[in-house]
Amino acid sequence: VNGTGVDVAIFDTGLAARHPDFHHVVQRTVWTDDATADDAVGHGTFVAGVVASHSSQCGGLAPGVRLHIFKVFNDEQLSYTSWFLDAFNYAMHIGIHVLNLSIGGPDFQDAPFVDKVLELTAHGIVMVSAIGNDGPVFGTLNNPGDLPSVIGVGGIGFDGHVASYSSRGMSTHELGARGYGRFKPDVVAVGTSVRGPGITSGCQALSGTSVASPVVAGAVALVVSMIPVEHRARLINPATMKQVLMESADRVVGDPHGGIYEQGAGRVNLSRAHALIRTYTPRATIVPPAFDLVAPPPHGPEHEHTEHPGGCGPSAYLWPHCAQGVFVGGVPVVGNFTILNGMGATGAILHPPAWHPSVLGNGHRLDVAIEYSPTLWPWSGWLALRISANEQSAGARTWTGVAEGIVTVNVSSMVQRGKKRTIYSTIELPVRVTIVPTPARHKRLLWDQFHNLNYPTGYFPRDHLHGTNSEPLDWHGDHPHTNFRGLFTHLRSKGYFIDILSSPFTCFDASDYGALLVVDPEEEYFPEEVSKLHNDVTEKGLGLIVLADWYSTGIMRHVAFHDDNTQNWWDAETGGCNLPALNEMLTPFGVSFASGAARGIMRVTEGSSRSQVHFASGTGIRMFPGGGTVLSATLVDEEDELLHDRHSTTDVAVLGLTRTKTASGKGGGRIVVFGDSSAFDDSLLLKKPKESQGLPILLIDAMTDYAVLGVETPHLFERGTDNNTLHLYSKVLVFPGLRHALPSCPRIRYSQPRPLHRRLTWHAPEMHHGNTSADVPGGVAVGVGYTHARHGAVTAHASEGAFTDIVLVGGSIAILAAALSLCPRRWRHRMRRLQKVFVARRVV
Repeated sequence: VNGTGVDVAIFDTGLAARHPDFHHVVQRTVWTDDATADDAVGHGTFVAGVVASHSSQCGGLAPGVRLHIFKVFNDEQLSYTSWFLDAFNYAMHIGIHVLNLSIGGPDFQDAPFVDKVLELTAHGIVMVSAIGNDGPVFGTLNNPGDLPSVIGVGGIGFDGHVASYSSRGMSTHELGARGYGRFKPDVVAVGTSVRGPGITSGCQALSGTSVASPVVAGAVALVVSMIPVEHRARLINPATMKQVLMESADRVVGDPHGGIYEQGAGRVNLSRAHALIRTYTPRATIVPPAFDLVAPPPHGPEHEHTEHPGGCGPSAYLWPHCAQGVFVGGVPVVGNFTILNGMGATGAILHPPAWHPSVLGNGHRLDVAIEYSPTLWPWSGWLALRISANEQSAGARTWTGVAEGIVTVNVSSMVQRGKKRTIYSTIELPVRVTIVPTPARHKRLLWDQFHNLNYPTGYFPRDHLHGTNSEPLDWHGDHPHTNFRGLFTHLRSKGYFIDILSSPFTCFDASDYGALLVVDPEEEYFPEEVSKLHNDVTEKGLGLIVLADWYSTGIMRHVAFHDDNTQNWWDAETGGCNLPALNEMLTPFGVSFASGAARGIMRVTEGSSRSQVHFASGTGIRMFPGGGTVLSATLVDEEDELLHDRHSTTDVAVLGLTRTKTASGKGGGRIVVFGDSSAFDDSLLLKKPKESQGLPILLIDAMTDYAVLGVETPHLFERGTDNNTLHLYSKVLVFPGLRHALPSCPRIRYSQPRPLHRRLTWHAPEMHHGNTSADVPGGVAVGVGYTHARHGAVTAHASEGAFTDIVLVGGSIAILAAALSLCPRRWRHRMRRLQKVFVARRVV
């Protein structure tokens, strides 16, 4: 098996016409402004070689494939959406089977590009794409690898663990639509120190998800070549190939960075994929195949009577969903699942999915709300669950234990081959969660997510201005489970339960929470929100913690740029945060921030403990109530540095703490304001650990301890540049000066329970995730520790004897073994011109 008969397209930087390591290049096409398809960069040659090189020293996985070279990046590593669209159309025209994209970018709202990817996959082309090299920060998935119909590939290192450079989930483009992102990447593969061909000859070792992606593309080509020709029409499609790869993958175990948003289903296992495709029947499945949020109980007799505490335990595969137990009165746990439909490009969910609480497994103690896509296209759809503790069950607020049940989904597809017929498949999604007693108010924090906006909904510049290698955009979600994961994890370790608010301030009960966290907001505020928050803090004792960021209209004008792709000017919608709006919220308390940007090191001392905090492109406090505490630091003035090219320092009030008073003069809630959210942002903490000084634990502990346990003088700010268009992306503004009507608070409609009169059987996860099950007709047991997963379809599969045995030839093994003998070396290209980053893809 060497990929013979399979057409593979490489969309990249080209390939030399007479490269000695390639024997089956069908065509080389140029879609850029270059004169030839030759590779001046080396990226395209290497990627193509990982798939199909005939070199004896650095051979590819599938040297027998028919290779089609599409040069979509020019010699300056630049590209345009229009180039990709033309190339995609041609790939569909010539009947490509597998298409590799070792490229990516954050612009998931590039509608022409995304729509064309969906059209291409709807035609049955299996697209494999690198997930990006922006790890280890969460929320850094690159497009199009983040799309459900695309196989998104992460990288693993020579130690077998997920590589630090590999981008992490969740997908951020669905945070607003369904309250949570999808599970990605799909799989991981070796991506560190892999050997491949040089531009003209010889071999080189490179690292990155650019490398891992063609490893998977080559594996897909091998799986396709194992399928008898007469069965390929019904089996070669994005859903089937993704199902086969994911269900046969090996879970990366023993890896502290081995969660589902880091490794997906696990490491590609070609031999298991071969065994699975031999017995595969077209069906619908769900990713992940089980939602088990229960940590394994402690071992040993000393733990025999230990109550289950809730949390992920030693195996954090489903972090952050398992990070804290479900309790009455808490915000529901959300899961956003992908339905894969191997039966056809188009399908439908026949009836509303049903929730079956286990009668013997305390299922009545759960309320489950279900949303879903009625139509599945192309090859996929979605299912969203919101899981809450039922407050009507006996002792609901104090009960501790495990509750479980099953969600069933019935899928149909019309088959067009031969006689038209409809085939069906039933998905069972097992759910198991830990319920804990409702925490006391002082142990509960509420994180405001409603007022965060990010690229690519609009041009929101980065929070950290200093450094030439910094990301130009604020695109990681600003979510406690993405780039503020470190802060979230620390607060959990201190015993806090953190709920996430995805609706206006008018939609929560302040008496439930010790403090509200407002972190790096870009959105405006409704007047009703400002009024309610003032009452919540002063009269109901709610603590308020605000982490702001830089704001300077001069810098905002400075970072404007002209987009050659759309021939438009891009103007920043806000600064690092929307400081004018934030000040409108804070001025009723006598607090406001100043315009500006500053950076430097501030020192925090608490008793004998001392630490340094990297204040990175933050702002200072301009106004603060008398009697409060204000801490200052001498920092570099970044406005002076960026706008006037001169170095100067200034004293900046960076931290303020005060307690409000009620209308009757009694003590109200406490307020803490800090001028720089970047001090807590993983985008800085993990990417530049030496510069950032690490997570400022002493500072955040002091702030939360104070806030939880503890007229009108507005400052005139410019609202932004003259042509500010924040209203185009805002949930609050209709246009500047006019707000939408305050939306009603969301009401969750829970599914009508259909009791299940049996217990579910769970087991510990094995190294292999997705063993075939002889006693499950037409399906594969793919549950994460669940032995009753059922995926049935009525079509017959090909006889086992008709499939080719797996015998890897050529250099197929060498590329997989390379990571064991060579030192890791990260390799990554970026667009050289800043303005191109916003609209163009980049090789990763």
